[in-house]
Amino acid sequence: MGKSRAALDKAIPSVLERVAERLLAVVIDSLREQWNGLTKFDEQVGRIERRMRDCKKEDKAVKAISDIPGVGLLTVTAAVATMGDPKAFSSGREFAARAGLVPKQTGSGAR
Repeated sequence: MGKSRAALDKAIPSVLERVAERLLAVVIDSLREQWNGLTKFDEQVGRIERRMRDCKKEDKAVKAISDIPGVGLLTVTAAVATMGDPKAFSSGREFAARAGLVPKQTGSGAR
C-alpha cells in the first residue's frame, strides 16, 4: 500500500473487507463509521476552503494581504479576522506584535 492519503482512500474498503473475517462486527462497524466521518470532515474542509477563496475574490483587505509573498489563504483570512479595523494600528509591525508574530517592543531604545 502506498503512503499517500489517496492510496489509503483506495485501499481502505478492501482492507476492511479482509479483516472483517478476523475481527468482531462491532469493531468493523466502528472502523467504517470512523472512516465515513473522516470523509465527511474532508468534504467540510473543502467547502470551507472554497468559501475562503471566494472571500479572497470579494474582500479588498484579504486580496491585498494575500498578494504578499509567503502569505497563504489561511494566514490572510485569520489576519483580517483578527485585525478588525486596520487603522487601529500605527504600523504593520504593531499589528504583527499584537498577533504574536514578532516580539513586542517595550524599550525606548536607550540603555
